[in-house]
Amino acid sequence: MFGALNRFISRLDSEGPLQTSRDGHSAFGFQVLRNKNTEIPLEPWYDFVIGINGRQVDDPDTHLFATEVRNCAGSNVALTLWSAKGQRVRTLNIPVPTPSPTLGLTLQWTPFAVTENVWHILDVIPNSPADAAGLLPYSDYIVGTPEGNVHGEAGLGELVEDYLSRTLRLYVYNHEYAVTRLVTIIPSRSWGGNGALGCVLGFGALHRLPAPLSEPPARPGETMFETARFSNEELRPSSTQPDPYSPGLGVYQTKAAQQSHDLLVPATLVSLPPARPAASSPGPPRAGRKPKTKMPLSPKTAFDEYFKEGEQKSKEENLVPAAKSAPPPPPKTGGPPQSRSPVPEGLSEEPPPA
Repeated sequence: MFGALNRFISRLDSEGPLQTSRDGHSAFGFQVLRNKNTEIPLEPWYDFVIGINGRQVDDPDTHLFATEVRNCAGSNVALTLWSAKGQRVRTLNIPVPTPSPTLGLTLQWTPFAVTENVWHILDVIPNSPADAAGLLPYSDYIVGTPEGNVHGEAGLGELVEDYLSRTLRLYVYNHEYAVTRLVTIIPSRSWGGNGALGCVLGFGALHRLPAPLSEPPARPGETMFETARFSNEELRPSSTQPDPYSPGLGVYQTKAAQQSHDLLVPATLVSLPPARPAASSPGPPRAGRKPKTKMPLSPKTAFDEYFKEGEQKSKEENLVPAAKSAPPPPPKTGGPPQSRSPVPEGLSEEPPPA
């Protein structure tokens, strides 16, 4: 058993890593490095071509891509694009001229992972090198440098250490103005604070480039990452679709589920459920108390009535007798009045003088 497992692992290692990403597209694409045609709305470095004319681009051969573009001379070519800004997919139709069937683009086969090397400026300390360079908190993102390639979270820190007390150039993208500018900064340890730049940086999945503010926000229920379908892409069965012939569905089946693959469709009653059989001979009516009819309660008094009913049931279970009338008040202090004998006529109630 262990020998078969080792052979399986060695075969996977020899095949190499799969070029697939989490969203189902290939992890590589033609990155736009230069755009000489101002009429084509493509942004260098941010846009990747992942499909052409409805087919997924899975071959790094640029000659095949150029041939497909030349075959569309005199008509439009449909390019499927993936943008690092918001990680969204869109389709763009570009007219191809007849005399020179080119698009004026410079492309390079590049992995999507290069767009993950982004550092978000979270805070800028006053009087620091970052403050002197004009970096803005929350809206600025460091996306690269002309000094070389920077990879990983620690890549920027290593670059800064190499350029201490020297001029360092950084490509900075501003989200509010949707512009990329070249910033010159001089890292230093003697500016009077912590760090060589004097700013707080964020790195990782929570600090990716957001979608431009000009794009409409996603509506409730839409997915965060859009996907695209190509004609040469294999269909993946969905595990969330119910089987219309499953015995657990009974008579409640959705008509739309058999015609389309949309989810969250209200169920439609196809046939009525069987009625309950009536009793053969109803018995004589039983004598007893009349059923209590409960009046509809308003939301304001519903809780009061509920607690009163619970209190009444608790008293009945505890056999607490209900008070019929209030007990008589206790007598006043001082006791009852003393009885006195009548005074005879001719005698005074006053005592005789001494």
